[in-house]
Amino acid sequence: MRGLARIDQDVMDWVEKDKPECGPYDAIVKPIALAPCTSDVHIVWGNAYMSDAPNRILGHEATGVVEEVGSHVKDFKPGDRVIVPAITPDWLTVPGQTGFGQHCYGMGTGMSFITFKDGVFAEHFNVNQADGNMAHLPDNVSLDQAVMISDMMTTGFYGAELAEIKPGDTVAVFGIGPVGLMGVAGAHFMGASRILAVGSRPVSVKVAKEYGASDIVDYHDGDTVQQIMDLTDGKGVDKVVVAGGGANTVGEALEVLKVGGVLGNVNHYDGVAEVPLPALAWGAGLADKTIRGGVCPGGRARMEQLVKLVEYGRFDSSKLITHRFTNFDDIYEAMIIMRDKPRDLIKPAVILDE
Repeated sequence: MRGLARIDQDVMDWVEKDKPECGPYDAIVKPIALAPCTSDVHIVWGNAYMSDAPNRILGHEATGVVEEVGSHVKDFKPGDRVIVPAITPDWLTVPGQTGFGQHCYGMGTGMSFITFKDGVFAEHFNVNQADGNMAHLPDNVSLDQAVMISDMMTTGFYGAELAEIKPGDTVAVFGIGPVGLMGVAGAHFMGASRILAVGSRPVSVKVAKEYGASDIVDYHDGDTVQQIMDLTDGKGVDKVVVAGGGANTVGEALEVLKVGGVLGNVNHYDGVAEVPLPALAWGAGLADKTIRGGVCPGGRARMEQLVKLVEYGRFDSSKLITHRFTNFDDIYEAMIIMRDKPRDLIKPAVILDE
């Protein structure tokens, strides 16, 4: 089978491999919708820790059709259309049983794709522990919507969950790329009364407002911290979601966070040795401000929860897709677009079957 792989540092190309084997609890899936992630870009052209294995097939955002199931799989059969979450943990581990399957073998290791095995940018891919790591795709949920649930929606919403947003909170969301836009939506669903979205791209600003942003903070217009403090009459915000930016972004977020507030980070700081924290903004360690960062939970249950919001018309995750392709070979171009990030980009996707 063909797959798009990381060949070496800064090198991506097509490879030929054997079709993956199906274990007794696994499934073999043929992709019908795929999307590249910034994490894939970091793996090829950056310093991501997930994998430097040569010829490792990329990709962890997919929906597909089940082609084969193992002898012990109970809830899926060949022909089923499924959403495959980016995080597919080993649920038989202790972290998996204590609520941290995304770290089943150590930090971030619940992302089996790429980390331990070939990813989804292939003609076939393996899903471990299929009953726990796939969700049925409802007929009235489009492939565009479904593939955005697999990683972008679950990660962005997790940022809002980490921030412990409550009804009536004023929230700042740093970064309105695809994950940050889902952070805006997650904050809205959790009851935020006011959402200040930090970003500048017109295409992202439009969707941010549609997803619930009340104010846009454009860092081109001046110091981000000062703008947020001015918009809140010097009070700052109750909660912060960090979904983009650089090493100093957490510090900026901490500066605008009220005493007693919570910061939820889902941004990956590629190639950064340290994330500096301004001592005064943290009350020299005594400000009762909480900083939380994490990988979104994986597995079937979370996918089923999120897909209901789309299935019953409460949310449209497909607004993230700005560049849409329809051929398997287009995955290569979609990856290049994700790397280069043109101004009109939020997210590319390859939709192979309607």
